[in-house]
Amino acid sequence: MRSKTVVADDGIPLYVGVTGAGPDVVVLSGGPGCVHYLEHDELAPRGMRAWYPEPRGVGRSGGGPHDLARAVADLEAIRRAGNIDSWVVLGHSWGSDLAVRYALDHPDRVRAVVGVAGHGLHKDRTWSRAYESGKHLEAAIEIDWEPDVHAALNASFIRWIHEPDLLRRLADSTVPMTLVAAREDIRPSWPLRQLATLVPHGRFEELPGVAHHMWSTDPQVWADLVTRACRE
Repeated sequence: MRSKTVVADDGIPLYVGVTGAGPDVVVLSGGPGCVHYLEHDELAPRGMRAWYPEPRGVGRSGGGPHDLARAVADLEAIRRAGNIDSWVVLGHSWGSDLAVRYALDHPDRVRAVVGVAGHGLHKDRTWSRAYESGKHLEAAIEIDWEPDVHAALNASFIRWIHEPDLLRRLADSTVPMTLVAAREDIRPSWPLRQLATLVPHGRFEELPGVAHHMWSTDPQVWADLVTRACRE
């Protein structure tokens, strides 16, 4: 794993890990506001060059709380610094939702979206009740995170999903999107199924035998999945 510092358009230094060689894929971890827990060679899509940006205000990146527009702008700064014309955007959990936003804002720079175990573009009480009732069943995974960054991005996400043209933008998207749910995840998968149906080039897949944190509990399953999905 190599690392580099990219300076964002407002001068903030952003840490980025890089591994592998081949077509480019940017890997977005969850949270929001978590350190980049997917930054491991054994988790990378094989046969590709993977980029692991640490969100601003988190871990090894500078800055602080920010909104979705700034998160997308930071990804664009990293893409330009890497002289990348377009890349696959792979996201886990919150990273899946950010990947969709990035694809809507910069469709000409995204070859495909692969979203694994995402939340989906909603704020639904029945979903939240199911999630809260199952939290005690989920294996505890310790991940460092920044509460202020989490709060700011979550607030921005809620504003975004209430924008009046969001569904129209999704229905008009030309970017292929593969949305994968873990069958043992405590998070209901219906929002991902809806999203895959709404976008013209969407595809839904359910992976049996694994839960939300499959990258930690079943790293080989994760690596096989993302290798296949990112190259399809």
